[in-house]
Amino acid sequence: MKKTVKDIEVQGKRVIVRCDFNVPMKEGVITDDIRIVSALPTVKYLMEQGAKVILMSHMGRPDGEPNMKYTLKPVADRLSQLLGQEVLFVSSPVVVDENVRAAAESLMEGQVMLLENVRFRKEETKNGADFAKELASLADIFVNDAFGTAHRAHSSTAGIADYLPAVSGFLIEKEVEFLGNAVENPKRPFLAIMGGAKVGDKIPVIENLLKKVDTLIIGGGMSYTFFKAEGLEIGTSILDEDSLALAGELVKKAQAAGVKLLLPVDVICADAFANDAKTVVADKDKMPADMMGLDIGPKTVELFRQAIAEAETVVWNGPMGVFEMESFAGGTRAVAEALAESKAVTVIGGGDSAAAVEQFGLADKMTHISTGGGASLEFLEGKVLPGIAVIEEK
Repeated sequence: MKKTVKDIEVQGKRVIVRCDFNVPMKEGVITDDIRIVSALPTVKYLMEQGAKVILMSHMGRPDGEPNMKYTLKPVADRLSQLLGQEVLFVSSPVVVDENVRAAAESLMEGQVMLLENVRFRKEETKNGADFAKELASLADIFVNDAFGTAHRAHSSTAGIADYLPAVSGFLIEKEVEFLGNAVENPKRPFLAIMGGAKVGDKIPVIENLLKKVDTLIIGGGMSYTFFKAEGLEIGTSILDEDSLALAGELVKKAQAAGVKLLLPVDVICADAFANDAKTVVADKDKMPADMMGLDIGPKTVELFRQAIAEAETVVWNGPMGVFEMESFAGGTRAVAEALAESKAVTVIGGGDSAAAVEQFGLADKMTHISTGGGASLEFLEGKVLPGIAVIEEK
């Protein structure tokens, strides 16, 4: 078990917290503040306990240069609104300078300040020790609460822990608990649903899950690579050619492991990649040569619904079709609805799946939605995430 903010005394201490405030922006306005809201439990707890709170995050890809397009000033403004008190924002092109140090020194208990985008420094993504030391010099304790970047060994996520005691915030605690338990200690039957386009991106995850699950569903764009590996016609559907042989091997591995592998049995095919395209429903072995698969068909929806109804734990990563287009959102919506109705522990592995359940208004019906797409994938792969490895054990 990793230490959390509740395992240490923080009153009167300066506590530097790595958050994930990499929020979407349009013309300087935050369009979705879910990542800011997700950080509030940890920030509020530290304030209530009398800590002097220093927050840090990255935003976008400023490529190691100060670029005010990626300033965290709008985040400071939104945080001030949400917390009902001013969040001090001391912008510096080098993130840490004399003004920033002075502001950190003069913080009162319960006060909050936010540093400028840590990726304004090129050392950040290289895990440079000097920058990690500069960040550490501002505080007495390091709290990592940025699960979305926990798979990166950066100065602000991992390097800083070489110089300060490190604990987790509530967000990382929750991620480790739900993703960890789902994979290592699941209530059975345990079902994993893998979607998305490229098989190559998900192969290590699928291989790890094959050792743990009872049933594995493969849907979305990558199912066509599996069809092709079976020698079926897939028309103009997306194909991960480099992974054809691996797809065939994964089918054999599932059989050897006694895992029930479910692939779509029918497909909604379209004559163009467009919402108003002409569509037909075809069985998987009767796909027209001049059309592309863009969603799972009605028979597949029933097959997948049944598997979800029988499961006690479900992990879902990746959509069943091009859910951004209404004409091809049906399969992904049906899976989301089946999960919402299920009594199972339902864990949504970030990224497009998280976006889909939000889009369909079903987010509050899921047990846990991961805040980190890439991080949750690596976690499901069984990898040790650098930003979690540095947190002290209880």
